[in-house]
Amino acid sequence: MQARKPLQEATAPADPDESTSPAWIAELGPGLITGAADDDPSGIATYSQAGAQFGFGMLWTLVLTYPLMVAIQTVSARIGRVTGHGLATNIRRYYSRSLLFPLVGLLLLANTINIAADIAAMGDAMVVVAGGKAQWYAVLFGVVSVLLQVFVPYSRYVQVLKWLTLALLAYVATVFVVDIPWHRVMTEAVALPTLPWRSDYITTIVAVFGTTISPYLFFWQASQEVEELRADDNAHALKKTPRMARAGYQRIDRDTWIGMGFSNLVAFFIMLTTAVTLHLHGVTSIETSSQAASALRPIAGNFAFTLFALGIIGTGLLAVPVLAGSAAYAIAGAFRWKSSLEHAPKVAPRFYAIIVVATLAGIGMVFAPIDPIKALYWSAVINGVIAIPIMAVMMLLAARHDVMGKLVISRRLKWLGWLCTAVMTAAVLAMGATQFF
Repeated sequence: MQARKPLQEATAPADPDESTSPAWIAELGPGLITGAADDDPSGIATYSQAGAQFGFGMLWTLVLTYPLMVAIQTVSARIGRVTGHGLATNIRRYYSRSLLFPLVGLLLLANTINIAADIAAMGDAMVVVAGGKAQWYAVLFGVVSVLLQVFVPYSRYVQVLKWLTLALLAYVATVFVVDIPWHRVMTEAVALPTLPWRSDYITTIVAVFGTTISPYLFFWQASQEVEELRADDNAHALKKTPRMARAGYQRIDRDTWIGMGFSNLVAFFIMLTTAVTLHLHGVTSIETSSQAASALRPIAGNFAFTLFALGIIGTGLLAVPVLAGSAAYAIAGAFRWKSSLEHAPKVAPRFYAIIVVATLAGIGMVFAPIDPIKALYWSAVINGVIAIPIMAVMMLLAARHDVMGKLVISRRLKWLGWLCTAVMTAAVLAMGATQFF
């Protein structure tokens, strides 16, 4: 019991004056950016398809994923803040390389495919807004992302990423320019699904879970907590300064609850918008995020269409660096390379090389004769599969005293984290079952 005391103090309610002070807004960072990056163009396509195909009958999934996503992201953030190391470094230090290397290799593959899908979607969205050729817009967006990550220090770049989260407000605004039957929405969002549990319904549930709870988010948020430590000369890993745990955990909890709440709320609105404007008008098949934007135009008008399309571009600019960066943190941690967006490229050349190679490979895939829908499907499959062992290892790390010192996670957080792992396992098993029955 003594080992849990600092955590119990850390999760106590914050002082009311502190929590209502504008200062807490400035503390938002890793959690907010991680949550916003979750609503990337490939995620938008998944939520749009769920809304178009099943209407309000899929809204409940995002009510369920919110607490689970908060729990697992909180675990990853605390591992980073307490130990002062990212996930890959901690896995390397406490577990076998035979576990580590396949995980980070699959993460790199899945992230590269996601990067390709995201910049392709950004290019398509730019075409429907301004005309031109999608592939060249994709190249432009990919190159801009690489240049920002390589040449802008973390302390400045993170401010750019924070502002890009505002792009997600486009989907909030879209809801208010269409007619929503709110009573029906509130009823079906919290009710058990009434649609038949067909193969396509189960597969879409798996897609929503896999899109919402993704491995690259675990690596990114843990690494950003480490970056926050490096950016502050007065900050130290909480394992070495447990007296700071209460304040540190309050900030992490607030940041994560708000960031993941923002993420799930926006996803809810995307699904809701497409359910009202597309499903109720007989449009039930959406394969890309830009197709979802185009389908809105004749039903919801030019304003909703433009907001939706611009949101795709903004979220892509936010998600691509998170995807490339999380892969770089994972590979660098696995091989003991220097890894920080605060370092100049000449200080951490191999870390930045991973960012550049992953992004350029994604750009190259845009020109390859690859079906983007199949690419997204296999990316989701890889993410869903590797999420399970990564979450299991995270939960084990967070409960070990030799890793976390006195700051091991509480029973409540442990229960929620393992529940999230179990739900993802069930989702992957259900997806596999649908392939044979």
